[in-house]
Amino acid sequence: MQPRRSSFASAYIAETLAQFQFAVANPEQDQDELQWAHDVLDAYFSVVKDTPTIAKARKQWETSVGRGSSSNKKPYQYKELPRSTITREELKCLFTQRRSVRWFDSNRKVSGDVIEKAVELSSLAPSACNRLPYSYYYLDTPKRAQEIAALAGGTVGFSQNIQHLIVVVGDLSCYPLERDRHCIYIDASLATMQLMLAFETMGVSTCPINWPDDEGREQLMAERLGLEKFQRPVMLLAFGYADPQGGIPYSAKKSANLLLVKDSEYSAHS
Repeated sequence: MQPRRSSFASAYIAETLAQFQFAVANPEQDQDELQWAHDVLDAYFSVVKDTPTIAKARKQWETSVGRGSSSNKKPYQYKELPRSTITREELKCLFTQRRSVRWFDSNRKVSGDVIEKAVELSSLAPSACNRLPYSYYYLDTPKRAQEIAALAGGTVGFSQNIQHLIVVVGDLSCYPLERDRHCIYIDASLATMQLMLAFETMGVSTCPINWPDDEGREQLMAERLGLEKFQRPVMLLAFGYADPQGGIPYSAKKSANLLLVKDSEYSAHS
């Protein structure tokens, strides 16, 4: 917020500190994420002015919660961002190159290192409150991948050729309020699009597979993957090295004139 208020976030700073303490005590907590949370809170207390609530939280931070050194994971200015040299035409080429591939080379396996690098890039996608409310369930054998892909429907005729499969699973426990629970679908979809593009830059082809809103299939997937009640499948992603002779259907896209609706045009008809 600009200009920034001298005192802010007092309504939830106590809860934030409590959650930070919980994360510190959790041995499974990602340490890089924990460092980020520490640095953001440290930066907060360095700029905010005290109210009775903030003063109490500050004392708690300085005497117990905030022990540890800060790094460079604090908020920063736009001008500090790295600058890409990719042109619009180069980006268009990547987007055009990424097509939904259904025929994969069964003799080539995607290495774990390539998969991890692609997932790392996908995590840079925007996410509400930076919660990243999703996981990638990776099925690393063709037999298992084909079995799970068949649950989606719409894969008849090519599921038997899938070599690798990811089930993108949303985590509803990240959003206690029902009004925000659609965020798992938005955030997971944004990240999966970046995952597909990341794979493409490393020569790995992908095919996103729709997951139907069907309670019976939801239960089957939960059983096969051992999902908790708060976990929901969002989509499936088949991937692998493309068969050079595999067919790609031509996909005609709507023009910008059809996709872009100007507010002035809406107002003229209302």
